[in-house]
Amino acid sequence: MRAEEEKAHLKVIQVDETQLKKDLSELVRGSVEETLNALLDEEADKLCKASRYERSPDRVDTRAGSYNRNFETKAGKVKLKVPKLRTIPFESAIIDRYKRRESSVEEALMEMYLAGVSVRRVEDITESLWGTKVSPSTISKLNQKVFVQIDEWRIRPLTDEYPYVYLDGLYLKKSWGGEVRNVAILVAIGVNSEGYREVLGSMEGAREDKESWQAFLKHLKDRGLRGVNLIISDKCLGLVESIPYFFPESKWQRCIVHFYRNVFGKAPRSSFKVISQMLKAIHAQENKEEALKKANFVAERLTEMKLKEAAKVISDGIEETLSYMDFPSEHWRKIRTNNPLERIIKEIKRRTKVVGAFPDGKSALMLATARLRHVASTKWGTKKYVDMEKLKELKTLKIMA
Repeated sequence: MRAEEEKAHLKVIQVDETQLKKDLSELVRGSVEETLNALLDEEADKLCKASRYERSPDRVDTRAGSYNRNFETKAGKVKLKVPKLRTIPFESAIIDRYKRRESSVEEALMEMYLAGVSVRRVEDITESLWGTKVSPSTISKLNQKVFVQIDEWRIRPLTDEYPYVYLDGLYLKKSWGGEVRNVAILVAIGVNSEGYREVLGSMEGAREDKESWQAFLKHLKDRGLRGVNLIISDKCLGLVESIPYFFPESKWQRCIVHFYRNVFGKAPRSSFKVISQMLKAIHAQENKEEALKKANFVAERLTEMKLKEAAKVISDGIEETLSYMDFPSEHWRKIRTNNPLERIIKEIKRRTKVVGAFPDGKSALMLATARLRHVASTKWGTKKYVDMEKLKELKTLKIMA
């Protein structure tokens, strides 16, 4: 008896979902139809240089009715009322533009949420546009569909080589047992063998610790990450120790911006300007040997200024910030800091701020990954970042030497 009840319950759920899809599909189709017909009318008015029934000295033609035309869209078949003019042939550019840029309202709803628009705001927008609110449960169901696509992109195979890889993490908020806790999202981007940037992956971590970083690096390696010559990051807890396990032949570059901040943390604010000039002088040297000499001089100078702790940070850590000097000088400015990834993380934080606390870590990961996928599809991912021929030339010279 219980089994029959469960079957009946499942059948009701399936019917409800089917009806939901039908209702949403009709809403989308009707909205597309109404919008396209309004655009056709507007285009006809522009050709006539006057609105329908308007008396105007500028009018050059008048309407002669319309004819119906069926038009297939992603939202389904819509009926267009194509205007006819008495003397000027009506050749619409609207339909062609629509074909090139068609995007269903269903996709638009998902994009709004994934772009960081709150559910309440999505409801208000849909009510303003179509006179009907799309419920949070509907948005949730739509998001589940796109989350599958996002996750497929997140775990896609990495088939190229990535000489330069940038790693960092960010914290978002999630609800847990009535409390709000942090959830770490680990992110990797890389520069491929052709010199273009790619988002390599993202993963939820309990926190930015050794265990989480090892899991993330293993995840990247299992998906095919190879050809890594240099990994750029801050000195994150557990990350530096984890790199040799998975990429033993890779060098590690400590972000010089974060290093500068560590030095400033050991000095009074009044000395920041002088110390900044000294640190920049170290990284302005033409090679690693000269940079190390300059670093020793700076450490001695800071000691004389009674800033021994700042001097110790430089002495202990300066070599970690000079790995980039083993690579082509044309690449130095772009591989000595983690700024390329920091900017993306700042964009993720901006887009997720309106959400507040996520219901779980998966939701936080999916929204962050959706933003990463969006960034990857922009000029960011289509503009060459560095000339990899310089790296190939340098490797050839080292082999010949």
